[in-house]
Amino acid sequence: MRYLPIFFVLILLISLVPSPITAQDDAGLVVDAGEVIGPISPYVYGSNFGPLQVVPVDLIEHARNSGVTMLRFPGGRWGDLNNIREQQIDAFMRTCELVGAEPLIHVRLENGTPEAAAELVRYTNIEKEYGVKYWSIGNEPSLFDDYTTGDLNEEWRAIAEAMLEVDPDILLVGPDPHQWTGDPAIDPNDPEGRDWVEEFLKVNGDLVDIVSVHRYPFPRDMGSNTTIEELRANAAQWSSILPNLRAVIQQTTGRDIPVAVTEANSHWSSSIGGEATNDSLYNAIWWADVLGRLISEQAVIVGYFDFQSSDRGGFGLLERYDVRPSYYTYQLYKQFGTELVVSESSVEHLSIYAALRDDGALTLMVVNLANEAQTTTLAINNFEITAPAAVWRLDAENMAAQLDDLDLSNPEITVPGQSVTLYVVK
Repeated sequence: MRYLPIFFVLILLISLVPSPITAQDDAGLVVDAGEVIGPISPYVYGSNFGPLQVVPVDLIEHARNSGVTMLRFPGGRWGDLNNIREQQIDAFMRTCELVGAEPLIHVRLENGTPEAAAELVRYTNIEKEYGVKYWSIGNEPSLFDDYTTGDLNEEWRAIAEAMLEVDPDILLVGPDPHQWTGDPAIDPNDPEGRDWVEEFLKVNGDLVDIVSVHRYPFPRDMGSNTTIEELRANAAQWSSILPNLRAVIQQTTGRDIPVAVTEANSHWSSSIGGEATNDSLYNAIWWADVLGRLISEQAVIVGYFDFQSSDRGGFGLLERYDVRPSYYTYQLYKQFGTELVVSESSVEHLSIYAALRDDGALTLMVVNLANEAQTTTLAINNFEITAPAAVWRLDAENMAAQLDDLDLSNPEITVPGQSVTLYVVK
């Protein structure tokens, strides 16, 4: 493996350590602040940003305060149908500066060349000195026409080597297949029946620094409308994707490599206005739970699709004149801690994720996917509570709004149906 930042080495080590927890007094939610799992990658709060997107003037402050920490450009199919121009790189870097986000650039794979990719790295990091660290090659090669894993391996490696020749310090992310879960029954295979990730790692496992996949579970077909019940049932499936990916990496390469989901949302279609489509409140609740699961499974990058859209469906956190509900999921996670600690829920459709902040506070993200309010007990171990907890909530009545403080010395808590509640415990 090539050199990796020490942060990602720590992520790798802690991802291998199981963290059991024992319920206290049959509590429905249990947190052990004394069992620190490890650091949370700052780039799990990423998004995708392409040349068809803008930051509307009315939403500049919302973009600046979004909490998005990484932007992947150009994101989606556009990058394999077009050559990125220098002025697009310049504009993208200005957007990253506005948002305060780390850039990730993917160069063209389909009909791309090693020379063109190397020139893009040269312009970006040598001539303009932007210092872009994270790069990928192509987007969802599993959807290219008449393309095999053999084609991917040969072309990806040639482009990667040309890029590294220009700047050996860049980190390569890939291969970004679509709809990968680690379940052979549903994962895409090439025309010869080969798994895209497994075959890629056999040839390019020595060059890739972060192994990444994409996932959009809905719609199952273009004639169906996704329901809240379907989206609720899907959430738990995200806890298995990264363990499955790590298993393939270990079995194929004999090593451990950091993992990422660089594109994700509930829907790959542009449907809007449904009870569970990308632009819905329930999508924001569901995404808070999915993001918590990916954080718990130690992803180093998570890229919501996407940052802004106004005429391409309900994907974006931002639309033309307003923000969508999933924007507020990031407003809550902006206050989440930096050190993941052990947490567990035994209550159906109720999840909890916990972390320690740099200021010493303990943060609890409680997601209720159920339609009804739920009352349960909360046990916090190995943490001395010295003041009432500050409370923020996302639900039908509150858009990441701060509520009255809550005394958590009373172990019983109630959370509304279809809600995300953040507790900051001093």
